Amino acid sequence: MKILKSYKYISLALVLGIYLGACSPSKPTEASVEEPNKDGVSVDSLQAKNIGLTLTKFEVKDIRAHLKVKGKIDVPPQNMYSLSLPLGGYLKYTKLLPGMHFNKGDVIALIEDPKFIEIQQQYLVAKSKQQLLKADFERQNTLFEAKAVSEKVFQQVKSDYQTQQVTLRALEEQLKLIGINPLTLTAENLSGTIPLRAPINGFVGRVNANTGKYFSPTDVLFELVNPEDIHLSLNVFEKDINELEIGQNVTAYTNAASQKKYKCEIILIGKEVLEDNSVNVHCHFDSYDNKLVPGTYMNAEINKVYKAAFTLPETAIQYWEAKPVIFIKEGEGFKMQTVELGVSEKGFVQIISPEASWLQASIADKGSYALLMKLKNAAEEE
Repeated sequence: MKILKSYKYISLALVLGIYLGACSPSKPTEASVEEPNKDGVSVDSLQAKNIGLTLTKFEVKDIRAHLKVKGKIDVPPQNMYSLSLPLGGYLKYTKLLPGMHFNKGDVIALIEDPKFIEIQQQYLVAKSKQQLLKADFERQNTLFEAKAVSEKVFQQVKSDYQTQQVTLRALEEQLKLIGINPLTLTAENLSGTIPLRAPINGFVGRVNANTGKYFSPTDVLFELVNPEDIHLSLNVFEKDINELEIGQNVTAYTNAASQKKYKCEIILIGKEVLEDNSVNVHCHFDSYDNKLVPGTYMNAEINKVYKAAFTLPETAIQYWEAKPVIFIKEGEGFKMQTVELGVSEKGFVQIISPEASWLQASIADKGSYALLMKLKNAAEEE
């Protein structure tokens, strides 16, 4: 009997021990421990109020930007004149100096050489002979039609007349090359000195000869510039070329007078990438200023408009490990996301290719720096 009672006590203690063991909390295993979210941070309403946290959303808007580049004043080849004389000669007189302005038709130099007299003489003699041969040709033509002269005689007279016409025409062109009008040339106005006249309106770029110096037909006496088509040549890096287009507005200025702004327009975008990974972009000035001389270095800002860009306030952008980030509201907290920034204007910054899920979400704006600090502190404590 005693043995049976003892057995009942032992059985009751065993059942009670198993029950209490099942009800007591078990020690968590390593697999059951959740990793903290390193990109997330939570704040309650009181914390949000204390840090002045405000929310914003993505806004689609046109945003303007300025691409800053450098370049210099340039003149297209068709507006540069290298002035020489086809027959050469001696420079008798000139008053030109680099930078001096002149008008088309102005006498810019006097050239002399004995061969000028010789050409004029040859022309006047040839002209007189041509008149004689013309009269003879007309007479022989009449006789030939009347069968009063042989065809051989007529053909010889005709050949002499036509040959003289060619000679006279060639001498006329030589006179025009040296600036002498054949129609006004007579024996009374023969001269060994001829005027060299300006072929354009413009200014002197360079003077390569001095008084008394002989120059050959291939020597360049003066380099003249026609400023009517003066333009700005800019060097734009290859990565920015796709953002440019013909007709885009440009503002240019020099280092010496940065307050003086010159309005330009892009007229040509080069197709060749240079050794420094830049491309030439040519711009035309809205109005010419004679202070703008070829070779002058200038700074420029190319105005760009990004249509329908996704933007956020600049105050919503923070930096984690030197990368721009934003904090997107998720439930009771915020999740940090890395973004790619574009251009900025008037307190807004372009976000390039944001994820579709972000566009309707609330984004931490003012006070987002406090979220960044809280996230950093949590990362340091781990």
